[in-house]
Amino acid sequence: MCGIAGIVSTRDSQESRYEAVRRMCAAMDHRGPDGGGVEHRGAATLGTQRLAIFDLANGQQPMATPDGRYTIVFNGAIYNFRELRSELGGLGWGFRTNCDTEVLLAAFAQWKEACLQRLRGMFAFAVWDGAENSLFVARGPFGIKPLYFHWRSDGSLFFASEIGALLASRGMPAEIEPTSVGAYLAHLSVPAPETIYRRIHCLRPGRMAIWRDGQLVIRRYFSLGAGATSGKGAARGSYPDFVGQLREHLDDSVRAHSIADVPVGAFLSGGIDSSAIVALLRQHVPGRLSTFTLTFDEAEFSEQDSARRISGLFGTEHHEHRLTGMEVARSMPRILSSMDQPTGDGINTFFVSQLASQHGTKVVLSGLGGDEIFGGYPSFRHIPAMARLLPYWQSLPAIVRRALVGMLKLRPTVRSRKLTDFLTNARDLHELASLQRMVFAESARLTLLEPGTREVVRRQGPFHPMLDDFAFELHQSGPLRSVCSWELRTYLSDVLLADGDVFSMANSIELRTPYVDSRLIRWLWGQPEEYVFSPGHYKRALSDAMNDLLPAATRDQTKVGFLLPFAVWMHGPLREFLEDSFSKPSLDRCPWLDARAVKDLWQDFLLSEDRRNWSRVWSLAVLIGFVGSRKRQ
Repeated sequence: MCGIAGIVSTRDSQESRYEAVRRMCAAMDHRGPDGGGVEHRGAATLGTQRLAIFDLANGQQPMATPDGRYTIVFNGAIYNFRELRSELGGLGWGFRTNCDTEVLLAAFAQWKEACLQRLRGMFAFAVWDGAENSLFVARGPFGIKPLYFHWRSDGSLFFASEIGALLASRGMPAEIEPTSVGAYLAHLSVPAPETIYRRIHCLRPGRMAIWRDGQLVIRRYFSLGAGATSGKGAARGSYPDFVGQLREHLDDSVRAHSIADVPVGAFLSGGIDSSAIVALLRQHVPGRLSTFTLTFDEAEFSEQDSARRISGLFGTEHHEHRLTGMEVARSMPRILSSMDQPTGDGINTFFVSQLASQHGTKVVLSGLGGDEIFGGYPSFRHIPAMARLLPYWQSLPAIVRRALVGMLKLRPTVRSRKLTDFLTNARDLHELASLQRMVFAESARLTLLEPGTREVVRRQGPFHPMLDDFAFELHQSGPLRSVCSWELRTYLSDVLLADGDVFSMANSIELRTPYVDSRLIRWLWGQPEEYVFSPGHYKRALSDAMNDLLPAATRDQTKVGFLLPFAVWMHGPLREFLEDSFSKPSLDRCPWLDARAVKDLWQDFLLSEDRRNWSRVWSLAVLIGFVGSRKRQ
């Protein structure tokens, strides 16, 4: 696990590239406090900051092949590196270390881009080819690890694990892109490949790119929809056979994700996702196993009893931290400075990662992805049902539809506004899924933008920018698998995994996600939909697979979610932060927002007894606070 950075340029001198990459690495020292390095290779200058997980005494980067042709910088973990090492050894490769970086380098030298299909893990890496004077970069299939880049008009390429590192190079301006603000208000993040900054991009999951002679070519190497069917009859055997195989695959994924030369722990909320990981991890970590959870004074948000029950059952060394709104308020400057982009989520990961770091754990497994691959969200029920009803809705006379939508608009609830968006804009399941995760309803989103930005965003439309790509990729997939893919490719990738990476690495923690595993997900993709997803029975497949290890109270409990009591704290200890965010000086720094509309939203929240709107107010405050924190730096 590392932070990586580099510049490839035929225009800039080695000295200027070195200083720029050195600054980039210094900006990511939290990602790699165990060492680092900067080296020149032809037109490339590559750098890293290392968090040592495998072969602690070796594995320094940048790392070159024995003949000096290929040089790699790598962020992530390859869980099957020992299998690949054995295979490569049979092909004549010798190894000087016991780390995954050297194996990945040899795999690329042996198989070039075809190595990507062999990798099991999370990764973002770059390889300089000295013979062809080219740079190859790739990001993992699901985007667990990030890779940002800026391609200058003179053909120079800057890349890094963090946007802050790119900006530290001083090779580009830090200009907020107004249309990205509109995207953030819709999706709680800026969907890749765009970012909140103009001309800074994010390599999308499952993509690779090659820089050669000042040209950058990006291609897709991974597709969830490739060869997918509706799932009917896709696997042999009965449902009990499927459950048994699922247990084997889950156990295999947790085993693979537990490999490390440092202590491994787990986040434990007490829900079925994290509890299943702890139960399986216990079988692969026979010694000390630490678990970590947050508790709150607000009892309705705290799952400490469930977490303690699982910890006691599996004999973990359990650590709790009582988080208060006052502590969050005091930590907001550091939280904002940790962000690459504004996000209305993820603060829980910041504090539970801090807890793990304080207790000396470097690698932590998380239950992220369980809801997405096993149908744990309401979208798995609502989207297919609405897709079936859409033809009947569309068959109504236009005048009737307009009248019904007009009646909905008179009801100022979040649910009625979202339903209005569905009925006004969506024509099929993919368009419904594209609108499902919108934070602000379209009318509210446009109102929050100043007129010039509003018009541009209006022309772009309400749908997710990757709608056409996803619809094409999934055209042979069944409805539940399509919803699964939408959740994986949008909310999980752009929000949960992005936040997980930023806030865990801010505390020098390697966060691993056994549910977001290419081998597990590829296998699940070939199983019948009715086996994997049971919309009427919360995560039935996972529950049945863990029947012998987890108590019924854990397997049968309803979803709570790893939420913080923001709705309460925003009226108390977080009020000062919010008042500052919505003040005139703060709004003056955000000219693409309509200040009056923002203030009206804040006042409505203060006066309303319905606190369900807290996430919209909070996400907007974080956006404004993020911009302010950058202005003050």
